[in-house]
Amino acid sequence: MSTTAPAQTPPSSELEIIGSPTALGWAQEWTASTIDNIDSHGGHRTALQQRLRAALDTDARVPYVTRRGDYLYNFWRDSEHPRGLWRRTRYESYCSESPEWEILLDVDALAAADGESWVWKGAHVREPEYDRALLRLSRGGSDATVIREFDITSCSFVEDRPFTLPEDKSDVSWESLDTLILGTNVGENSLTESGYPARVYRWHRGTDPREAELLFSGERSDIASGGWADRTPGFERVLIERRLDMFTAENYLLRGSEPVRIEVPVDCEIIVHRDQIFLLPRTDVYGVPAGGVGVADCESFMADPASTEVQVIFAPTEYQSLETLHFTRSYALIQVLENVTTTLYRVRLDAPEECVRVALPELASTSVVATAPLSEDPEIGEEVWLYSSSFTTPDRLLRADARDPESFSTVVKSAPEQFDASGMSTRQYWATSADGTKIPYFLTGRLHEDGASPTPKPCVVHAYGGFEISLLPYYSAVNGIAWLEKGHLLVQANLRGGSEFGPRWHSQATKLQRRKVFEDHQAVLNDLVERGITTREQLAVRGGSNGGLLAAVALTSYPERLGAVVSEVPLIDMLRYHTLLAGASWVAEYGHPDIPEERAVIESYSPLQRVVAAADKPYPPALITTSTRDDRVHPAHARWFAAALAAAGQPVDYVENSEGGHAGAADNDQIAWKQAIVFTWLEQQLAAASAEAQRCAD
Repeated sequence: MSTTAPAQTPPSSELEIIGSPTALGWAQEWTASTIDNIDSHGGHRTALQQRLRAALDTDARVPYVTRRGDYLYNFWRDSEHPRGLWRRTRYESYCSESPEWEILLDVDALAAADGESWVWKGAHVREPEYDRALLRLSRGGSDATVIREFDITSCSFVEDRPFTLPEDKSDVSWESLDTLILGTNVGENSLTESGYPARVYRWHRGTDPREAELLFSGERSDIASGGWADRTPGFERVLIERRLDMFTAENYLLRGSEPVRIEVPVDCEIIVHRDQIFLLPRTDVYGVPAGGVGVADCESFMADPASTEVQVIFAPTEYQSLETLHFTRSYALIQVLENVTTTLYRVRLDAPEECVRVALPELASTSVVATAPLSEDPEIGEEVWLYSSSFTTPDRLLRADARDPESFSTVVKSAPEQFDASGMSTRQYWATSADGTKIPYFLTGRLHEDGASPTPKPCVVHAYGGFEISLLPYYSAVNGIAWLEKGHLLVQANLRGGSEFGPRWHSQATKLQRRKVFEDHQAVLNDLVERGITTREQLAVRGGSNGGLLAAVALTSYPERLGAVVSEVPLIDMLRYHTLLAGASWVAEYGHPDIPEERAVIESYSPLQRVVAAADKPYPPALITTSTRDDRVHPAHARWFAAALAAAGQPVDYVENSEGGHAGAADNDQIAWKQAIVFTWLEQQLAAASAEAQRCAD
């Protein structure tokens, strides 16, 4: 049973009140007790935390950039600036060993001056002028942000009739210097049931947003409605999206003040670029296969889509999945996954039939991070910035010229190794799920030779399985220092529910078919043990958000397969999830608890309702974490689960960070603190489980 839980647990209704002094006191007491218990077992949590913090703060990291005109912009955190610096430099300086950065905003100084715990959430810069920005600042890392207008030329906040919005989940876009396209809370019916904007407005400088011109109104049952201004010279326009659920939407083009529907199915994403419209459907439409890309003349398509030629420029194979579409001045870049490794195709916009595959690193994640399609300078307009890394290869920043497909391997900056990866490698294995589907997963660490019998080692499996989110290879100094460097193994599993193999990989595991995610998960766990890579006692699962739900389901549905479980910022009470914070927006993924057929499936796995007494079925140790400032997944999910496990006599520890939002941590210090807790806890629990298994065997 838990030895760290407080003696008294507040009632469930009290734990649901996020800022309740009673609930916060309970959470703080349990968090402190958990950390004390970890430290009492001879771990080196503090030393690990210090090393992780140094790795996260190192100046040797690659400063990723966004091109805006003549400048490269970057947001940077280090030990002296934990909240970060928004800064910029010129290309020539950036390529030097010691770039000269112009500081636009010091968030630490701003937080101190304002007496606020500001967390940077990004900037909407007016293009192509690059003179003003709408800054998003979050209190403690929550999704809701304060928006303040910033003058880039003077590096100061605008004082003359500035565009400012109070804390909310607002949506803003520049239409002109004195006009924004806006979605925010302006009173009754202006938000959806999920807490996002339901209406789109045109807001003029110096006026009250409550008096802004209404352009479009969705329904409160939608997820959100949002508008944005395309400011491409010669193609200025306003587009509106009515997001019906996570995977379907209606799209509109504003003609004057009249929204005109773009006639595509609601499960087809569209991108309007200059005089072309790109179709990215989830099911076949206009001759474009599901998961493919088609292009047509925009004006012709708006006038008569049925008679407009739609040219297919990408059709996926069984093992491919479309990731994203980026543009340079003259090209479209189609980013694709092939067996969960990145592939990139370059297509000429004026001759879409010319499609060229460019060479990228193998078994790595390589992503386009920035282009500048609005630039009329061909050197800048065709510039492509890419990020590349693998589980054992540090970050590399590449710069390419889209006109030259051989240039995509040009490295501009590389990060040094942050952990000892000598002897480490990554292999991709395939497990067989209950219905015969092959499920891929990556195994990283110091692995046995091919053909040799492996020596079982402690192994952590990270998985997600939802919302069309693909898990890709990436370099993590935290994972390397805290886990891999010690000789342990790390698995990243690509379960259905993600988008690793296209729309069907996701859709076949939603709502009534949700069990397939858990079957895939079990298949990977079984495969690892059957191959002799690890043992049940040395095997742990870890996941956050939807992945936290997955970990909690593993704990309550197939605990006999595991030695430990870490569930972070999780969904837990799936019978009530749709009533808490943004939960209503996830009904298309999980189903609706008020629909009997869907409720029956949800009840079959909802972790909170499946907790049983340790005397009836013992669970492996669990660590449950959350953030008080998480305004996406309600922290009550984690609180209720930890309390229920403790009441059932199951071994459970609990950590609640007062900041961090849905990420669980707001800055590098908090990241290092939390990760040191998790990995030290995991190492202790797996060692104890393995020792107990050996004692029983003897």
